[in-house]
Formats: sequence, structure tokens, C-alpha cells
Amino acid sequence: MLALHGKGVSSGIAIGRAYVLKRERVKVPEYLVPNNLIEQEIQRFLAAIERVRDELNEIRSHIPAEAPIEAASFIDTHLLILGDTMVSGAPIRDIRENQWNAEFALKTQSDRLIAVFERMEDPYLRNKKIDVAQVVERVLRNLLNPDDREDEPMPDDLEGRVVVGNDLAPADTVALKNKGISAFVTNLGGPISHTAILSRSLGIPAIVAVHGATRYIDNDDELIVDGKRGILLVAPDPIAVSEYEKRARKIKRLKRELETLRTSEAVSRDGVPIQLLANIELPEDLNTVHQVLASGIGLYRTEFLFMNRKVPPDEEEQFEAYVKVVRALPGRPVTIRTLDLGADKRVDIEAPVTAINPALGLRAIRLCLQEPALFRLQLRAIIRASAFGQVRLMIPMLSNVDEIFRVVDLVRDTQEELRREGVAFDVEMPIGGMIEVPAAAVAADLFAAHLDFLSIGTNDLIQYTLAIDRVDDSVNYLYDPLHPSVLRLIAMTIDAGRKQGIPVAMCGEMAGDNRYTRLLLGLGLREFSMHPAAMLEIKKIVRESDIADLTLRSTAVMQARDSRTLQALVEAMNSEGDATSGEEAYS
Repeated sequence: MLALHGKGVSSGIAIGRAYVLKRERVKVPEYLVPNNLIEQEIQRFLAAIERVRDELNEIRSHIPAEAPIEAASFIDTHLLILGDTMVSGAPIRDIRENQWNAEFALKTQSDRLIAVFERMEDPYLRNKKIDVAQVVERVLRNLLNPDDREDEPMPDDLEGRVVVGNDLAPADTVALKNKGISAFVTNLGGPISHTAILSRSLGIPAIVAVHGATRYIDNDDELIVDGKRGILLVAPDPIAVSEYEKRARKIKRLKRELETLRTSEAVSRDGVPIQLLANIELPEDLNTVHQVLASGIGLYRTEFLFMNRKVPPDEEEQFEAYVKVVRALPGRPVTIRTLDLGADKRVDIEAPVTAINPALGLRAIRLCLQEPALFRLQLRAIIRASAFGQVRLMIPMLSNVDEIFRVVDLVRDTQEELRREGVAFDVEMPIGGMIEVPAAAVAADLFAAHLDFLSIGTNDLIQYTLAIDRVDDSVNYLYDPLHPSVLRLIAMTIDAGRKQGIPVAMCGEMAGDNRYTRLLLGLGLREFSMHPAAMLEIKKIVRESDIADLTLRSTAVMQARDSRTLQALVEAMNSEGDATSGEEAYS
């Protein structure tokens, strides 16, 4: 029996025979096209774009009606990338100006785009380079062999099989789900890629970043996939198979139980109410928010409006996007994060990058304060949207109190401007800040004194604290939400909010990970904002927890003198908690 390890991105247990996708990397030819054949080459490129668009639309049309909204939205994302002029237009310029063949022109443009995304500090947005690469590869295969675009066409009968490959695009994931696969394993990938998110939404157990999976696994090998712990067992012995079959049955029971909690309140056993909010990026994400009856929106990313365009959106375009979400959630808070743009996330993707280290440069609130004309348009749109519901404005990347003063001054000036114009708005709109820089966490008491709420962005906080990039395969093993330094910063922030009497939320990935729910409850966190797919499981843990007991246990965790003891105490907190069915029973 061989055990391989990766990143578990979609929980669940699968036992089945391997189907290994042996797709070779696309080899892109490079040659010059004669002048008299340039237009013909352009037409060949455009025809490939159209064939890929037809393929994606065909896959989309076969998505079952009961599938989660992400199944269609991620295919739509690839269709949008395909139609973006940066993918479908820029190569034509290179074909004309440089006489490059279509494949080389597309690959060169793809490399330019991916280089931009790789410089992005935000892991969520940096992972979009994967989507670009997947769309481009599909077009390249179409160009190179339009009649047979797959190295190895997948059979229709994959019922119960575990698909093992180098990587999977969202379109592949949907197609494989329709073929009845039980799980998938990839050499590459990260926990916040579209494919990972889609696998969670579709309920397919999945492990990514299992380096060498396609090298060690052969077709028809028996596999066990533990999608929660990221463990892959190859040729398991009968004892392991029996144990995991028991666990799989428990998980199925748990999923049935979770469905019954959809309309239940998130209240602990000792009567403490907890807010479970959703993270969204697009207005179209509202469907999933409604499905799980989230308490509101804890993080509305606004960068989608500004990315991959030469001119930023005007006030009306922004207002319409914001107000659509606000109107859809009457009586519930909608937390709109102001622009997290920067040298790494630019409006004009073709503009040269001058920042040496975009992660530490002019980005987020720093950029907005340096570009007040850009910022004021967004502030006007957000403030106008506040007239239609419970809008909360949230400032990202705060690192000193002076930034708060400057933002508040701009908000008050903008409100006064709108008042003179006779435009309605909520004069009491709360203004909060994200705690995602260690300096802000250390000084959280100073920040709390001037804000209406705080929200902990654990994705950045962990990376900045530990000086690691969690999507870098060479160091992501160091990414540890339970590192004592990280936990102390989280506890300091929660304590600062409590003393000031303002709410503290968490909107990073840690908030939706059930391994940390009880500890966070014990530390005093009362607002969790997460991907909607995680909400019912977190609600179950909340309802089966005694927060008074968890508070005592968390004190012991924070007093641990080494990481091994700390980890053991957290595991004990989970295993001895009240939720003893399903995956919690063996996590």
C-alpha cells in the first residue's frame, strides 16, 4: 500500500479504480507565415476560437438542472476569457505585425497574461492564471489537431472511477461529473482554483497538488481518496478499505443531516447566536447565497468590475452591480470591499508593471488614496447603493490609522456632495477595515477605536506573518493557520473588537474550514464569512457546540508552548466536541 499526500480541496471518501489521463503537454510550433497567407492564418485562429466556444457551450448545455450555480458560472468564466480581446484579439495583431503562426502568437500572448497574474498578491486572483492557461490550451489543441483535439479521448463509461491527471479545467470537471466519476486527483492545483471550488460545489471528493500522481499510478489501480485530509492510498489493504467504507457511510449520513439544517438558526447549544455570511465576487453568485440562506454578505469583492479593461467602470456601472446585490438581500448586511487593485491587479493589463514587489507595493487602499478620482467614483456608487439596504463599506489592506482618517474624510465629503445633489443614502452606513497585515493586527485596538467593524482576512494575514506564498509549491507546506503567531494575531483582533464594542468577522478561507470552527468560537469570533458551499457544515458545528466550554479549551490552546501540543489540543477540541457523526468523528 502506497500513501501519497496532497491538498484536500473537496471533502468526502471515494474508493474506486484509477483512470489515468495521459495527456502530453502541448508542443507549440514557431514559424513565420508568408504575407500572402496572413489573412488565412487569422481565419484559422478565429475558427479554432469558435470551435472551442461551441465545445464549452455544448458542455454547459449538459449541466443537470439540479447542479449548483458554480457549474455553469465557471464554464461562463472560460467563455468570457475566450471572448476577451486579450485572448482572442491580441494574437491577431501579432500574426499581422510579426507574421507569427497562430499557435505561437496565442502562446506568446498567454505567457504575457499569465506573467501578470503571477505577480498578483491576492491568491484568489492569482489563481485565475490557471483559467487562462486552461482556455489557451484548449484553443491550442484545437489549432494543432482540429479533428481530434484530445490525446486520449475519455470513455463514456467512467462510473465510479477515480480520474487521475496533471490538471483539470472546470469544463473537464463538469464533463467528468456527468460521466459518473467518484473522485479526481491532480498533480497540480490549489485550494482556491475554480476547479477546486467547483469540485466542492458538485460534491466530488478531490485532492490536488499530489506531485507525481500520474507517475506512480497506473490505470485500474485501486485507490482510496480522502478528500478532507488530502490522503491518497494506492493499492490499499483490506483493513484500510473496510475502515474507509465505514467513514464513507458516516459522511453520507452527515450530508443528509446537513440538508435538514438549511432553515435552522446558527445558534450554539448554550444560546449564543452566530452570523454566517457569504463571500461573493459576482452578482450572479447570489443564487448560492439564497440556497444556503446566508445571513448576508461578509465580503463582496469588487475587482471583477475593473479587471482586464483599459478604462475603469463609470459610477453607474458600479452602482448597478452593487445595488443588484443589495436589493436581492433585503434586511441583510452586504459588506462591499473597496478596490483591492494595485500594481499586480491593474485596470489596463497591457500597461507596464514597474513595482518590484507588487505584494508590498501600491495596492488596495494605498492606491485608492493616491488615485482619489478613481476612488471617489466607487465611493459614490457604494454610498448611493446604501439607500437600498444594509450596506457596509470595508477598507482592505489597512496598515496605519491615518489611512482610516483619510478614507472617512473622503466618505463624508462624498456624502455631502450627494446630499447637495439630492441623492438619497444611508447616513449611518458602517465603515470597517480588514485586518490582513500583521501591523494592523498588533495595533487592532487603535484601529477599532475609529471603525464600526473589523474583518480578519486570514489568507493575507497568514502569508504576511509567515513570509510564505501558499500557492508556491516549494513553500506552501509552511502555510499554517494554527501557527502560534497567527493565532495570537487573530485573538488580539477579536479582543480589540470586544473591548471597543464593535463586531469582528473573519472572511478568509479559515472561516469556512471546519477544522478551525470550534477554536475560533472559543476565541470569541461571532461572524464567519465563507464560500456558501461550506456554510451548512459550519452551521452544524455551531449548533452542536458549547461555547462556554470552547472558551476554556481555547485558553489552553493559546497557552501551548509548541506547535505539536497546540495541534493536539485543537484536534482534541474537535474530536471531543458535540458533533460526533460524519467526518468530524475521524478528523
